[in-house]
Amino acid sequence: MKENIYFVDSDKLSNKALEKKHRLEQDPSSRRNHMEYMPGMERISSDVMDKVISQVNSYDYSQYTELDVKRALASDRCSIDDFKAYLSPAAKPLLEEMAQKAKLETSKHFGNTVYIFTPLYIANYCENYCVYCGFNCYNDISRKKLTAKEIENEMKVIAESGIEEILILTGESKTMSSVEYIGEACKLARKYFRNVGLEVYPMNSKEYKYLHECGADYITVFQETYDSEKYETLHLFGHKRVWPYRFEAQERALIGGMRGVGFSALLGLADFRKDALATALHVYYLQRKYPHAEFSLSCPRLRPIINNDKINPLDVHEAELCQIICAYRLFLPYVGITVSSRESKSFRDGIVKIAATKVSAGVSTGIGDHEEKYNGKDINDTGDEQFEIADNRSFNQMYQDISDEGLQPVLNDYVYV
Repeated sequence: MKENIYFVDSDKLSNKALEKKHRLEQDPSSRRNHMEYMPGMERISSDVMDKVISQVNSYDYSQYTELDVKRALASDRCSIDDFKAYLSPAAKPLLEEMAQKAKLETSKHFGNTVYIFTPLYIANYCENYCVYCGFNCYNDISRKKLTAKEIENEMKVIAESGIEEILILTGESKTMSSVEYIGEACKLARKYFRNVGLEVYPMNSKEYKYLHECGADYITVFQETYDSEKYETLHLFGHKRVWPYRFEAQERALIGGMRGVGFSALLGLADFRKDALATALHVYYLQRKYPHAEFSLSCPRLRPIINNDKINPLDVHEAELCQIICAYRLFLPYVGITVSSRESKSFRDGIVKIAATKVSAGVSTGIGDHEEKYNGKDINDTGDEQFEIADNRSFNQMYQDISDEGLQPVLNDYVYV
C-alpha cells in the first residue's frame, strides 16, 4: 500500500513521513536505484542516450583555446567540436563575435519574429522529493487541483488577453493529475488556443498518443541535469528519480505522434557547460532520427530557493547564459529557443534581438489566480507558486515592448487544415 505522505495540506508532516524524509536525505542506501525502471515504465530501443553521455563524458572544456573558438567562428558550419569550443571558458572574450554570428543565424531562419505564449498551472500536487523544487511532496504549501470549470475560466481569462498559445503544467502526481484529467484540459484548451503545449510528468508513448488526440501539440520535459550522479542526490524519491525514463520522454512523445518536443536542463544544478552540451546533443541526435518533428530549447537558471545549502548550485551569470544561448543558436540554427520569465526584463529584451525566439508573458506559476492577476478579482482558493519569476510583464506590455524594439510579435504560426 502506498504511504499517504505526498499531499501535505496540514501544518506538519506525520512522524512517519518525517522519518522517511530524514532517512532519504541521510542514507543513500535507502533510496531506489535511480537508473532502474519502475513497473509500468515503457522501455524503448534507442541509442541516443549512449551517444549523448559518451560525448559529455569525454568533454574537457579546459582544453579549448581562443584559437579553437576563432576557428569555429570562421567556419560556415558548426560541428560538435565547434559547439564544445563555444561553450568553453575560452569563448568568453569572444562573446561579442559569437553574438553577432548568432544574430545572423537567427535572422536567416526566423526573420525578426518573437513568439509569445503563457503557462497555465492546473495542479501543484507532486509525488516526488526533489530538493530544489517548490512543489516537492514534503513542502508545506497550499495544494490545489483545478476543476474543469476552473480550468476553463482560467483559459478564458488568458485567451481574452490576446494570447493564442498556452503551456499546461501540473505537479508530477499521476494520482492527482491523471492522464485523463490532463487530456480533458487539452480538450478545453482547443476551444481557446491555436497551439497547446504540455509540461507534465513523463509518460509512455500510448499516453502521449492519447494526449495528442485530445489536442496537445507538443511536450516539454526538463531533464534538470544530465549528470546522473548529481541527479541521484537531488531526486530522492518518486518516479522522477528514474533518470533514464526521464531522458527518453521526448522520444516516446514523438513515437506517440506529438508534433513537437522541448528540452532543457536547469542550469546551475550541476556543471552548466556539460549540461548545456548534453541538452543540445539530445536535440541534435533526435533531430536526425525524427526530421519531421519540431524541436525547441529552454534555458532556465536555478532561481534562489530554501534548499540552496543542500544543492550547492554553480552560479550561472548572465554572461554565461548569453554564451550558452548563442552557442545553441550556432549549433542548432533551426531550433526555437525560449527564455522564460525567470530572467529579467533587460536580459530578455536583449537576447531576443540576438538568438532567442520565444518568450512567456502574463505569467503566473500559482494555481487558479489568473483572474486575480489579470482582472484584479479577489480569489481566495488558490495554490502556491512553484518559484518566483523575475519578469512580470503582461501580454500587452510584452507585445508592445517587442514591437518597440523593431521586432515582430507572433502569436501563432501553425495552420490547421
